[in-house]
Amino acid sequence: MKVISRFLISVIFIFFAAGHSPLAAENQLFKSAPEDYKGKKWRIGYYQGGDYSDYQLVLISTIKGLMELGWIEKDEIPSPPDDKNRSIWDWLSTRAKSKYLEFVDDAFYTTNWTDDLRKEITDKIIQRLNEKKDIDLMFAYGTWAGQDLANNRHQTPTLVFSVSEPISAGIIKSVEDSGFDHVHSRIDPERYERQIRIFHDIIRFKRLGLAYDNTEAGRTYGAIDKVERVAEELNFKLVRCFAEAAVPQKRIAENNMINCWKELKGRVDAIYVTKHLGVQLRSIPKLVNIANSARIPTFSQTGSEEVKYGFLLSIATSSLDPLGRFHAEVLGKVFNGAKPRQLAQYFESPQRIAINLATAESIGYEPPVDVLSAADEVYLETQTPESK
Repeated sequence: MKVISRFLISVIFIFFAAGHSPLAAENQLFKSAPEDYKGKKWRIGYYQGGDYSDYQLVLISTIKGLMELGWIEKDEIPSPPDDKNRSIWDWLSTRAKSKYLEFVDDAFYTTNWTDDLRKEITDKIIQRLNEKKDIDLMFAYGTWAGQDLANNRHQTPTLVFSVSEPISAGIIKSVEDSGFDHVHSRIDPERYERQIRIFHDIIRFKRLGLAYDNTEAGRTYGAIDKVERVAEELNFKLVRCFAEAAVPQKRIAENNMINCWKELKGRVDAIYVTKHLGVQLRSIPKLVNIANSARIPTFSQTGSEEVKYGFLLSIATSSLDPLGRFHAEVLGKVFNGAKPRQLAQYFESPQRIAINLATAESIGYEPPVDVLSAADEVYLETQTPESK
């Protein structure tokens, strides 16, 4: 496997290491900190399609950002016992101290990835926003929640988090404009293209494996259009397997993904681990074993939490700290009077690498110095996830 190009590493160091200014200069009209804030205490609600590890990481990084700005008193956020965001929300609603914010205990909503419940819960939330009017701002995590609340059925400020493709998902109108005064969704249109380019520059694969749900939602979650674009540009082949995700139980989605990886084994040079309900703490060790036994390099779309559990590469979780600060600054400006639509949505996180050296050894890959020097997180051993 070829050495990563010095040009790419230079781009990573020079362009991404410092990150980008979280908000555009034109948005400096509104302060992000609460120094002069004398308004009401904001009551905040939460809605997600279901539990997902990325949501948890982004929520924690955002809370840390709010602590840094002074909206929440600084405290140690306890390590969640599982991937359920309800446990973090319980801590926020009962233990987090703030003169400005209240995380409302009974305003946590999830469909548990049950499509039949989606309309019922959405209607319940919107009815509460319009009639009871006891929630001042909503966190919407993931594509489902973003689609359900980014509309004109209500006017409550709504910040959308952790969406792969908010434009193609119909959540926002464009990079520059959400399309609704009360809606904001962070966007980085090329982040997944960058992931694939980095992965290709490191591994130089000719056949990239993709397992995903071949639906509009599944293609959006997995950024399939982006991967296809880079494949055409760099002239490598995509080997696909379709793993249904919209199923009654997570275990079924996990088995669908595992079976797909077994099909891909022996047909690919590398696998891009897409965001999918079948990639869970319980299934990751099995997926890692399939890939490692065939000496197949892997790259997690989600992040380094999955590298810790055995996938070879991803973007380091440390890249989430600037993202959390970005979300916190957007929130701070909304608290200080900005409409979500007035604030910049574009934010490009630093692209530092995470690598699992135990996996590298297992598949016979010796990372060159250039790769290691670009890594913020290096795992010497593979940890076993504690699935709940």
